[in-house]
Amino acid sequence: MMLELQAKGCHNIGFVSPTHFVPQMARAILIAAEKGLRLPIVYNTNAYDSVEILRLLDGIVDVYLPDLKYADDEAGFEYSKVRGYKTFAREAIKEMFRQTSDELIFDENGLLQKGLVIRLLVLPNDLAGIEENLRWIKEELSPKVAISLMAQYYATNKAATDSRYILLSRRISEREWFNAVSLLEELNFEMGFMQEYESASHYYRPDFTDAEKPFKDIRDFQ
Repeated sequence: MMLELQAKGCHNIGFVSPTHFVPQMARAILIAAEKGLRLPIVYNTNAYDSVEILRLLDGIVDVYLPDLKYADDEAGFEYSKVRGYKTFAREAIKEMFRQTSDELIFDENGLLQKGLVIRLLVLPNDLAGIEENLRWIKEELSPKVAISLMAQYYATNKAATDSRYILLSRRISEREWFNAVSLLEELNFEMGFMQEYESASHYYRPDFTDAEKPFKDIRDFQ
């Protein structure tokens, strides 16, 4: 299937939350590479990953695309029902950074070939802890790490109807989005991607990545 996708002109091979089938994934990639696969391999994950497994992928995965959903373990358990999210996610992202450093490598067409992009979804009432996560990235990794700042959160299912999750029951405000963008400037992050607030926050877009725009200078946010 990977070779078929390459033949059809796809730009990369992306695996989403693949931790539980990494052995099969790695074996398939190696077989495909022997038969001519040359596309970048993208590891798209919620970052609740095993460092041991990630180490085995060194040299196999080209692009790491992790979320950093929360800045504390309590929020991770309350809203995603996982224990120790902050601890495990940060250790996993450290390993991804060790493998890729803070450099993004693009081809002649501007398509990403190798690197690390950390996605931060702005949540209402600052439940994601954007500032704390950005400071951690800057201090523990590098201010040159690429950040994908996302505005498309919307409430559905229990988040929209269950009183236990009332803090998640609305879209983010323009002020909350502006505060998150301002933090990138304040902390001097240099590279990444952002969504347009107007296109991402007022209605649901399954193709929200089309609304992202790259920036290489923080002034592009203004």
